[in-house]
Amino acid sequence: MDKDLKDILGQLLKFRKERDWEQFHRPKELAISIVLEAAELLEEFQWKTDEEIKRHLKEGGLENVKDEVADIAVYILLLSHDLGIDLLDAMKKKLRKNEKKYPVEKAKGSAKKYDKL
Repeated sequence: MDKDLKDILGQLLKFRKERDWEQFHRPKELAISIVLEAAELLEEFQWKTDEEIKRHLKEGGLENVKDEVADIAVYILLLSHDLGIDLLDAMKKKLRKNEKKYPVEKAKGSAKKYDKL
């Protein structure tokens, strides 16, 4: 695991332990929390045009977006740790899978799902 990621994980685990929150951080609850935080991230963009989003981000909305992205990342990191998943390794493996599912010559410039290319 990357040193910075390991440091953050250590801080998160200490924070969680000091508050006796391990009891609430079962995999299901962490997965639910990821989705809930992702919904809060979506609220930052909901019903806004591209221009409204640019203005919103410049006028302080970016701080809210950063907070929501961080919340999602925290829960993903905790869930990965608790399930024994090496997050960076899993991401690398997933990228390799996606490279096979979405070869450049078929997928470039297309938003189609792999089975529709």
